[in-house]
Amino acid sequence: MEKNEEFASKIKSIRERQDMTIEELSEASGVKLEVLQAMENGEVIPSLTPLTKMARALGVRLGTFLDDTPQLGPVVTRAGKPTNSIYFSGREDVTNATNLEFHSLGAGKIDRNMDPFIIDIEYEEGEKELSSHEGEEFIYVLEGEIEVIYGKDSFEISKGDSIFYDSVVPHHLHATGEKKSKILAVLYTPY
Repeated sequence: MEKNEEFASKIKSIRERQDMTIEELSEASGVKLEVLQAMENGEVIPSLTPLTKMARALGVRLGTFLDDTPQLGPVVTRAGKPTNSIYFSGREDVTNATNLEFHSLGAGKIDRNMDPFIIDIEYEEGEKELSSHEGEEFIYVLEGEIEVIYGKDSFEISKGDSIFYDSVVPHHLHATGEKKSKILAVLYTPY
């Protein structure tokens, strides 16, 4: 997972540019020091919840962790096939496996307030742990079916359906039916 090693290096670089120690980032973000250390060493695959907390503590957009070359003008992705992708765990408590493949549709756009992604979601069995963070999420299902657990409610979302929600409410999104799903996700995370 060469891309995840690049990602780990980028997190460390952003933290160091902010003149922040890893201990200070842990305290400011609420992410456990051991998780941050393992993340920066490329040993674990993070979920979005700690990344969102880290982005806020560092004063950057979530997408900053994925950006490569800054673009001042528009970013064009042809035929829905972005050139860069990164792998994440869908669960904050599982850091050694991945079931989400994120393809950024806005990487490089330096003045954006939203982060658009195409996300491939592998089916995953087991208990679903809800997480929350500041911001909003818009999800549009391109292939398959997903379930969004939102607080005490659950929503089955199929191809062509969408859901838009406040991320501060504890939530979890996963593929259903033991098959892979694909979604368009637009995330807004204030920083």
